[in-house]
Amino acid sequence: MKKTAILAGATGLVGGHLLQRLLNSPHYDRVVALVRRPLDVTHPHLQQVLFDFDHPDADAVRGDDLFCALGTTLRKAGSKAAQYRVDVEYPLSLGRIARAQGVRQYLLVSSVGANAHARLFYLRMKGELEEQLAALGLETFISVRPSTLLGERAEFRLGERVGVAIDRLFRPFIPARYRGIHADQVAAALVALANAGLRGVHIVESERLTGFPR
Repeated sequence: MKKTAILAGATGLVGGHLLQRLLNSPHYDRVVALVRRPLDVTHPHLQQVLFDFDHPDADAVRGDDLFCALGTTLRKAGSKAAQYRVDVEYPLSLGRIARAQGVRQYLLVSSVGANAHARLFYLRMKGELEEQLAALGLETFISVRPSTLLGERAEFRLGERVGVAIDRLFRPFIPARYRGIHADQVAAALVALANAGLRGVHIVESERLTGFPR
């Protein structure tokens, strides 16, 4: 029996690849994209739902597997409080709604180094979110922790560009966990993990993500 996927963050680097993989996956016959504005994408399996993350409509979060690729930068958000709202509060709110609506699986795009006790604000946010989602009691919670993302992003992110440059120069000497990974590889891993029959809480580090076929 085919499933319904729900996707938040379809306009991001990983989210864009994930949307295409979900639409073309034999496991899903319906993909609900929660979007702020309409996507320039059409597909018979795609349902776009204009979604206000500050005042979420719980009825829109109905399905089998919820994928969350939400995230922003401090520069774009304008303040740490605004970034925290996008990176932590929105995904956590979706998790609570998903649990109430009977969604079985929540798959999160987190980050290498995520740790609720990290000194860096970004990594601390990601770690806090993982811990809070894991505590919700969903049937399955899977957090993937990619390293520097490779791929063409619509917006310029200086830190990411620097990371990509370092990865190219020193890749043979960089430990597997910290090597750059293509966004489409992360998307492929997410779809595979969602259909691997996993239960409980699973944290998947970047080096494991490369083992899934694209």
